Amino acid sequence: MAFGVSKEELARWKAAVARQEIAFLTHYWYDPRFPEYNSVTKAGCSDLERLEQWCASHGLNPRYIHRRQPYPHFDLIGSKQREVLRKEQQWEQLTRFKLL
Repeated sequence: MAFGVSKEELARWKAAVARQEIAFLTHYWYDPRFPEYNSVTKAGCSDLERLEQWCASHGLNPRYIHRRQPYPHFDLIGSKQREVLRKEQQWEQLTRFKLL
């Protein structure tokens, strides 16, 4: 389940993904498989080739892309989430979700 994201933020992320931009959406999240993490960042782009290249540039295996149309995305959690958000200068999300 997702918490801490507004309808407007979700709509902006979906629009950016649809425009084939690499877009980030962080939200609070709980999954019993990963009880040590409380947030996830979705890095999305509707251009799968571009998203695959983006994953490779960050040392992420494109095999784990959620290829669900119309909003394909890669889920980032834990230390990789923080690392990528820093590299991508997503300071608002890092601060808001206490990932710094």
